[in-house]
Amino acid sequence: MTEWSLVALVILGLAWAFEREIRSLQAQSERVFVLSTVASLRTALVINRLARELRPGDASLLEKNPFRLMQQVPSNYAGEMPMRDVYQAVPGSWVLDPECHCVGYRLLHPGSLEPPQELGVIWFRIGNLQGGPALTPLSDYRWR
Repeated sequence: MTEWSLVALVILGLAWAFEREIRSLQAQSERVFVLSTVASLRTALVINRLARELRPGDASLLEKNPFRLMQQVPSNYAGEMPMRDVYQAVPGSWVLDPECHCVGYRLLHPGSLEPPQELGVIWFRIGNLQGGPALTPLSDYRWR
């Protein structure tokens, strides 16, 4: 009986370690996904700014939504939504708040972020930094 108890404890320990590693891997993959999407949005903003400098009279280049500037809108883009209603978006979705001119992402794994976010959302303000377009985080987000 003690041998079976030891085997069960070892299996439980391995299952716990495996589950912990899976959660860590999911959080890391979400971080990479968020950072790559933010980089794509920044690139789209820079290209749009350069195009506006080359063709200042072109009204089609005055788009305020950076998702529409991308070559392909992400499949998890939930549309324009104010910050107060972001909890209605499905976790794993990107939103644009036209009031504050911010881009938000509703986290799939909010526990992997420090400081913990109330609604599990991270926000980036669209603006200019040193004369160029930028997406700056509204808080100091750190991934575990």
